[in-house]
Amino acid sequence: MMETWHRQNVEKCYVLFGSNMGNKEAIFAQACQLINNRCGQVVKVSSAYESEPWGFEAEEWFLNQVVVVETELSPMDLLQQLLDIERELGRVRHPEIQGYSSRSADLDLLYYGSRVIQTEELTVPHPRLHLRRFALVPLCEVAPDFKHPIFKMTQKELLEQCPDDCIVKEIVLDENKVK
Repeated sequence: MMETWHRQNVEKCYVLFGSNMGNKEAIFAQACQLINNRCGQVVKVSSAYESEPWGFEAEEWFLNQVVVVETELSPMDLLQQLLDIERELGRVRHPEIQGYSSRSADLDLLYYGSRVIQTEELTVPHPRLHLRRFALVPLCEVAPDFKHPIFKMTQKELLEQCPDDCIVKEIVLDENKVK
């Protein structure tokens, strides 16, 4: 059920895109378009970053980017839209697989404004954000001074203290692959 929100309830949200399957650049472009059409206005997009898989072994590295969205959707409605977009972009969740696996599209809601939300379906800020270099590096590009509402630290400070040593490197997207 959609909650009714008014224009004054616009929240700035930070969504992490990740993919290590298929035409990652084209999938990201589609994800941005769908987010813009269904979730709110995309106001900023980080550079693209390539990162090693986190928490599992895979041949293909991930493409990661952070999208800043101004939305009127409630947190649960935004989450539902992001899950629907993932499915449309080919994401298949395998409940029988324990842990992480390769995927065509992963859209993680990192922050919903400065709100702290903990329900069975949604935890915001993302509970492992401070442990993941692949999320913090692009987040630092678009919102370096945004404070984590629980840790009371900026994204730059979280990145400086991040224990993750996975490689995350900025890349230039191949415009031919975006189409």
